[in-house]
Amino acid sequence: MVHAFIMVKTAAGKSEGLLAGIRDLEQVSDAHIVAGNYDIIAEVDAEEVYGVLKAASGGIQGLEGVTDTKTYIAMD
Repeated sequence: MVHAFIMVKTAAGKSEGLLAGIRDLEQVSDAHIVAGNYDIIAEVDAEEVYGVLKAASGGIQGLEGVTDTKTYIAMD
């Protein structure tokens, strides 16, 4: 099992509207609006790294209002 965190930057005023869409993605176990360099942090669980990449590139980055993502895979 691969556990990862996907940091999401959104267009101004889009975070709240995107949160539900991100949470609805199959591999996303949880997501939160945060303060800092990114607007949303999504936790992803997948069988393999490909599933994490699918969630980031095919899922989150495909949502209107997402401007950037950065993925961190948990090593523990």
